Amino acid sequence: MSDSNPSASPARHLNLVGASNFRDLGGYPGKDGRAVRWRQIFRSNHLGHLTEADIEVLRGLGLKCAFDFRGTEERVAAMCGVEEIAVHSLPIEPTVVAALRARLASGAALSSADALDVMRDSYRNYVRQNTPCFRALFAHLLEDRAPLVIHCTAGKDRTGFACALILHALGVPDDMIAEDYLLTNRFYRRDRTVSSDLPEEVKQVLARVEASFLAAAFDAVRADYGDLENYFSDGLGSIRRGTGLCRRFQLGIEIGDDVLECRDRLLDRRNLDQLPAADRGVAILQRDDQIPALLLKLNKR
Repeated sequence: MSDSNPSASPARHLNLVGASNFRDLGGYPGKDGRAVRWRQIFRSNHLGHLTEADIEVLRGLGLKCAFDFRGTEERVAAMCGVEEIAVHSLPIEPTVVAALRARLASGAALSSADALDVMRDSYRNYVRQNTPCFRALFAHLLEDRAPLVIHCTAGKDRTGFACALILHALGVPDDMIAEDYLLTNRFYRRDRTVSSDLPEEVKQVLARVEASFLAAAFDAVRADYGDLENYFSDGLGSIRRGTGLCRRFQLGIEIGDDVLECRDRLLDRRNLDQLPAADRGVAILQRDDQIPALLLKLNKR
């Protein structure tokens, strides 16, 4: 099925038996209106309970890699069940349940307000304590590893922040990023055996996502880095919105990395004489979204 035909868009959610919230990040309009490619980046909860039918579905997607944000014990408890998928561990240890149990042990009566507070704090810590894991993810995304899936245990918080960053990097509008994030509340199936010692109203908070959770993370970005652009460049390792990630994961004219690297190298040296006269105007363009069709000539050499 072609992802260039909006009327024939693939299903965003894949209804697997042994995994929930398995979704495609494709189809959203991004930088310059170019759509994010379908069937390249997926998100899910863990892949340790897949059925044989689920595995066949994932094989049909051609998945190459899984990027797993689970902590050490979480990962050991439910390993990926698809041998063809190369798993890359980017461990962010879970803290929410432990923090709530600590409050409970101190004699405090836990409420949904406590759970909301702890959840928001965990999102802030994604920025303040776990940015190296997200930086590693973006480095992998710039390599030839798609189709790929990003997941943690529930596939909603660590995964949700990672996917929001990816969509931001691809230029997807803020309101669509928020809508995608909140789709978890529609597709996530809560594991009712987890955290059974916590009050029901607390478990209900842990089983969903809220806009305020994601907002807390981006508030931390602004507090610590000034703005999202600085976070991409300084926190995530010189990632710039609208560059290599867009060329790899968005529809539209594809310009080879070697061509753009050549252009950037000449820009750095201010040595424009190395370009043919017909192409010299290309070298003074500072932004990828300003590259005209003229640059395609370089791709043909």
